[in-house]
Amino acid sequence: MEITNEPKFFSQQVAQARRFYIEGASTKDSRIKVVCGGCEHTHPDFKIDRKGFPYYSIEFVAKGRGTAILKGRKFDLAPGTIFSYGPRISQVITTNPQHLMTKYFIDFTGEAARQMIKKNIAPLGTAVQISRPDEIARIMDDLINHGLSDSSYTPMICSTLLEYLIYRIAETKVTEETRFSRAFMNYQNCRQQIKDNFMEFNSLQDIAEFCSIDHAYLCRLFKKFDTQTPYQYLIHLKMAHAAQSLQKPDILVKEIAYELGFADPFHFSRVFKKVFGISPQKFKNLR
Repeated sequence: MEITNEPKFFSQQVAQARRFYIEGASTKDSRIKVVCGGCEHTHPDFKIDRKGFPYYSIEFVAKGRGTAILKGRKFDLAPGTIFSYGPRISQVITTNPQHLMTKYFIDFTGEAARQMIKKNIAPLGTAVQISRPDEIARIMDDLINHGLSDSSYTPMICSTLLEYLIYRIAETKVTEETRFSRAFMNYQNCRQQIKDNFMEFNSLQDIAEFCSIDHAYLCRLFKKFDTQTPYQYLIHLKMAHAAQSLQKPDILVKEIAYELGFADPFHFSRVFKKVFGISPQKFKNLR
């Protein structure tokens, strides 16, 4: 769904954006209904300054840093921060020019919208931190992909995904006390290091040594704050990279295996099939 007439409240201070707008969705005749959403890569001068907003909104910071002043209260924004606002809630949102934000947003309406946010996330005009930002980003991306589709089911699918998103945020949010604890900060740092350097790691010991942390403690951190082990997270990242690489027409499966640190291409194929349910060669042939 290409947006020919973007809403005026869509920011133009972005370097890149994927955004959608569902015509006619702003009518307040349903429990919860998605109006628009997207992912924005901010410019250094990005700034939103509004006295209010016509819809309810959830925003998620995927990368970078910034600040949000909601109803006069300042919140520091970092990867994994979720914040919300709505009618009669002022917003001043800025990015850090040295750490430009990439953020997602979903705007919606509906009689139950405010109560759903308050009950499952936090009162409107506040921010929370989540422990598994990759999972929230995947839901947001899925929601955007459906929002951009030209299906008659788009409004219903987006509304269903929004409710799922809210419940997942509720499940993964952490308390203020936990957010600033040494354990949670260690977990976040290690998770980010795995994400940034997964091509260099081949074992749990590699991760632990790079993060200067005991491997048993690393496993305890992931058991406390995540749904997978650090090694499972590493494999997930490697296989996601492999799936992208397999889209290239001239690349060989064994080349991807060696690139990802697998000495045995057959071992790589077994791991890939365990994750995706299909061999890498069959996956490649699906192109």
